[in-house]
Amino acid sequence: MAAFIGGIALALCSIQSAAAQAQSFPNHPVKIVVGPSPDIFSRIVAEHLQQVWGQAVIVEPRPGAGGKLAVNSVSTAPPDGHTMLFATPTYTLNTAMKTATYDLLKEFVPVADIGVISYALVVHPSVPAKTVAELVAYAKQNPGKLNCASAGIGTVPHLACEYLNKVAGTSILHVPYRDVNSGTMATVGNITQMFFGVSTSAKSQIDSGALRGLAVSTAQRSVLLPNLPTMMESGYPTFNMPGWGGLFATAGTPKDVVDKINQEVQRAVLLPEYQKRLIAAGMETPPPMGAAAFRTFVEEDIRRWTEFVAAVGIDKLTTQQ
Repeated sequence: MAAFIGGIALALCSIQSAAAQAQSFPNHPVKIVVGPSPDIFSRIVAEHLQQVWGQAVIVEPRPGAGGKLAVNSVSTAPPDGHTMLFATPTYTLNTAMKTATYDLLKEFVPVADIGVISYALVVHPSVPAKTVAELVAYAKQNPGKLNCASAGIGTVPHLACEYLNKVAGTSILHVPYRDVNSGTMATVGNITQMFFGVSTSAKSQIDSGALRGLAVSTAQRSVLLPNLPTMMESGYPTFNMPGWGGLFATAGTPKDVVDKINQEVQRAVLLPEYQKRLIAAGMETPPPMGAAAFRTFVEEDIRRWTEFVAAVGIDKLTTQQ
């Protein structure tokens, strides 16, 4: 009986300790570590959190080794919410491709989704296609004439090119570039004829007439490019490749702390000024999502990428063609 009572007392102490941690959080500067992605999104949310919490929120870029430096920095930090990872589909795609050296959902706790990114399928104006159907028809009638740029082997734009080949029955050649900007400019220069680019950068090229937009990769239309249909609307119901950016804490971070951070991020994304800055940076407002729902979203993202990788073939996503 004494042991039973002692166990209850210990559990109550743990609950009280976690609640106390959440109440006092943050009690020193918070750090958001960014791997191989732009840090502008993290800086937008960091500025908001800093104003609300009255503590410094520092964004620390650690882009090396394909995200491993960022992962190691956060996974070994104290599990108290003061060190977080800014993650993108790079992490879930690496998990699906089995190239990750970490276990995303064991080493980290999903905290909050801060924004959504869509990819736009764009073509050079010399390509005689104004719809995805016309592009596919042209590709089949003219084998070898279309090259699809990407931001590198194993990236979302690469997978999008290969998945289009798979579902449309085309044989468009993939040409990897170093980053998104390089892939975009290669298509503007007609070195490659098509590209799945981040909607923000694609929008400026579409508006100027340098590129023609055909569709977006997400299940819903982009607020940045509302006149472009989705790939799903264009006849490919399984083509849903959303980009996103979110915060992850070290595994073992108290739930109350995770929930406190999540609630503040959710308040931020409802602010018009925050939304304006997010869109200007290339992200759209995410749907309302608690920490548990965000974890489910990440699990679903891994499952979705796993299916895409299986459909395309891992060899096409890990080797130069």
